Amino acid sequence: MTDLFYEELGGGKFRPTEATTSPWDQRMQHGGPPTALLATEICRQAGGPPLRLARITVDFLAPIPRSDAEVAVHIVRPGRRTQLTEATMVVDGKAAVVARAWQIAVGAAIEPTPSDSPPALPDPQPQSYFPGIGRWGYGEATEWRFVSGGWDVPGPSQVWAHVRLPLLADSDPELVGLQRLLLLADSANGLSAQMFLGDWLFIPPTLTVTVFRYPQSDWIYLDCRTHLSADGGGMSEARLYDEHGYLGSATQPLYVGPRG
Repeated sequence: MTDLFYEELGGGKFRPTEATTSPWDQRMQHGGPPTALLATEICRQAGGPPLRLARITVDFLAPIPRSDAEVAVHIVRPGRRTQLTEATMVVDGKAAVVARAWQIAVGAAIEPTPSDSPPALPDPQPQSYFPGIGRWGYGEATEWRFVSGGWDVPGPSQVWAHVRLPLLADSDPELVGLQRLLLLADSANGLSAQMFLGDWLFIPPTLTVTVFRYPQSDWIYLDCRTHLSADGGGMSEARLYDEHGYLGSATQPLYVGPRG
């Protein structure tokens, strides 16, 4: 296993490592690492404190090859209090992922809202993945500890997750918590699939994550569930926590259909 999710090549170019690998195709990336990378580049290039990323919507335009990528960022709507920024990942000459993020100004001294507490972190567990999946770079780059459910158990799940690797070799410490969260958020639909993924496709074309503070601990807790309609529509959602309480949410619409 590599030491990073991406190697930074300079000039806005990045090389994905084995840790980005999708469970379904060794040539493709899982959606979590590109989400975290685009958010990082938005924060790097479009203002740090007092602006904080508050919502990001990431559109997956096609399967994302595990090839060198170039990221371009531009500010759509500048502002002192709120700012909208867009980032595009181009792979093999084609736009593969587009992200739009709202950043908001912070710094006012206010009383925080009391939060419910997540369940206690379970003891270490054997690490296994979807039935029939062997080596899986992204899965192995993360430690998963289930409170309920599991990769091989259809239905809702509650899981603590710890990303073992840094996104990049040189990351702003202020962004590490956000990177951990976004590396994990795209996993919610797989963690809570209602039917076995060996027989059914659950395709999320987009992901929206809304957070009101960045995580302050290494472990992230995801309370995940998937909702299905009678005609093949679906949606996954996850409530997101760190060890100190509630952080925000992740949602994805889903195409649901039989494989083959």
